[in-house]
Amino acid sequence: MGDEAQRLRGETEAVWATAVSFALGLIGGVSVLGGDSRALTGPHGLALPVAAVAAVVAAAAFAVSTLQHRRTETSGMPRWQATVSTVSESALTLAFAAVTGMGVLLAAEVLASGLQGLRLGAPGGGMLAGVAAAVGGRFAYGAGIRLHTADLAGILFGYLVIGTLFAMATAADARWWEHNFSTLGGGGAWAFNGTLVIAGLLVATVGSYIGRDLHRLLGDAVLGRIARVVVLWATTGAALAAVGLLPLDRLPVPHDVAAFSTLALFTVAAVATALTIPSPPAALVVTTVGVVGLVVVALVLCFGFGLYGVTALEAIVVGLGLLWMATLVRVLAILAPPVPRPSARATLRAR
Repeated sequence: MGDEAQRLRGETEAVWATAVSFALGLIGGVSVLGGDSRALTGPHGLALPVAAVAAVVAAAAFAVSTLQHRRTETSGMPRWQATVSTVSESALTLAFAAVTGMGVLLAAEVLASGLQGLRLGAPGGGMLAGVAAAVGGRFAYGAGIRLHTADLAGILFGYLVIGTLFAMATAADARWWEHNFSTLGGGGAWAFNGTLVIAGLLVATVGSYIGRDLHRLLGDAVLGRIARVVVLWATTGAALAAVGLLPLDRLPVPHDVAAFSTLALFTVAAVATALTIPSPPAALVVTTVGVVGLVVVALVLCFGFGLYGVTALEAIVVGLGLLWMATLVRVLAILAPPVPRPSARATLRAR
């Protein structure tokens, strides 16, 4: 079967997955929302149960698609390599649930501001759940068919934006921006803290896929260096998750330690990854030099001239870091073969 025919078949399957996701979301929504009509948001609003239903459906869609289309990727792989792949897929299942749920919550906040006074009963709420599940299910099912590292980087960026916007929309302190982004996680605010935890999981998973691409490109000869790269990205993700698990208002010192550790580890992981790629392409070199230069300029303008606050600086640095990561994974997508590469080593120990 040619590539065009496979893609058309995948699109047909995605359409069916959308229909099934809608039906499951509708049934689940009606079941969960039984009772009186509810507002879109608020303590007993539609948003949270609808988001939960859509998240479960999206996770199931990704799991089914992965089992159906990529279960043979681990064939011939040693146990350690297959385990890394399985753990990565499990982390992505949770991530797709979180992305879908957070997207629904943000959409509900936007709709609530424009549809003030709207209340829906179980049938109307069930339809909303069906639509949300259909969108999330189609996206997750399509990702399960063929998932690239560049796709994960895009998901990470999108999730950070969605989660941060939702945290802003629900922030108790409207003037949080006068301090820094960590203020959004104060007072038990779960939205921003939860966003950082899931983003940390995504960073670690992106690192696992970076290791996969490096192995496809370079093979077992540099397996030790590739393993160190994966560990560095996993540690970076763990540090980012710790930023969310250690709120600034309750644990300021551990929070700051985790935040600075995240920045330092991200830098080390980025350098280690770039050095592992033989003869880094001009696109990656130019982006690296440009990002470093812009970060320095941003620091000088913030602390040297006081043109903007720490919040803006944080947004600039994070955005530039994600820009660099996007370039890295796209370069790897071009260089690395698109097919699985089982390792010839039974263990990670060098022979």
